[in-house]
Amino acid sequence: LFSLSVLSEVIKARKMNNGLRVAGGVAKKNGGSKAAKDMSTRAAYQGIQFLKSYGQHILKNPAIVDSIIQKSGAKSTDVALEIGPGTGNLTMKLLETCKKVVAIEYDARMVLELQRRVQGSPYQSKLEIIQGDFMKVELPYFDVCVANVPYQISSPLTFKLLSHRPQFRSATLMFQREFAMRMVAKAGDAQYCRLAVNTQLLAKTQHILKVGKNNFRPPPKVDSSVVRIEPRKPPVQVNFREWDGLIRLCFGRKNKTLGGIFRTKTVLELLTKNYLTFKAVKVNLLDDDAMELAEEEANNKEKRQEVKDHVKELIEKVLNTNGYVEMRSSKMTQDDFLQLLAVFNEHGIHFVG
Repeated sequence: LFSLSVLSEVIKARKMNNGLRVAGGVAKKNGGSKAAKDMSTRAAYQGIQFLKSYGQHILKNPAIVDSIIQKSGAKSTDVALEIGPGTGNLTMKLLETCKKVVAIEYDARMVLELQRRVQGSPYQSKLEIIQGDFMKVELPYFDVCVANVPYQISSPLTFKLLSHRPQFRSATLMFQREFAMRMVAKAGDAQYCRLAVNTQLLAKTQHILKVGKNNFRPPPKVDSSVVRIEPRKPPVQVNFREWDGLIRLCFGRKNKTLGGIFRTKTVLELLTKNYLTFKAVKVNLLDDDAMELAEEEANNKEKRQEVKDHVKELIEKVLNTNGYVEMRSSKMTQDDFLQLLAVFNEHGIHFVG
């Protein structure tokens, strides 16, 4: 005769054959219908349905979790920031490694799951959870950032991190693979783009690890990659709005020569408008007569044409400096762009209005 305990285990095993073990018990296997499959992709894992609208794809492979933590360079004295911790697989490893972990999570269900995982453990006092939208919360101090990033906010999230002060030591972030490869691309690479130039102005970037889509639950449609980002110290001294304005123009047609880009009617109109705006700001600090003259130049058709011709001459002077006229954005480095911006600004040409 079976004992009650053995009988209980047999019943439990039968249940497991009909479903997936989850934190709240067993998630039943769905039938073969399309509706059932759609439900299963929403993922009952630990009793939680993952939402695509939140970019929730939970990293389930412990070997990759360990590799990310190792490559992050996190130390026992560090405060680690995690963005979108989900059910806490990375979080628990960070808690084993670091002095403290600050986790920013938007989804209240995930917050409860994180609290459940550390409750009554030595890690409970080491974990601080901030519930809210990462793009809106004020970031605390941290030494390192480790995160499986919600893909739909990859770019703004990266630049919010890089604008944080005091600077952190490094960020080890999981991105959609295509985004990651564009971020780490170098001048001359096919994927070299505005994202690469802007990120690498502010930080050193390194591709660390490719992660296949089957390492996530539910699996996303594409593979992922882990990138390590180290802010440049000291930071490059540049007006970032001016810089980004220049880079936007240059990478609108990255394989054209700079001469081909800056001689177009659209770009000439934009730079003339900016020129007049900067002139108006300067004369605003002077007398009323100077203000009236500036307004006349901006509104009078003949005067405006004179200004446009002058701006055109200034652009030609810049293009004929250092051989810029034949350069192509796709092959230019950060130093090339910094020098180009400096020469434009010296000639009174600006990229913000």
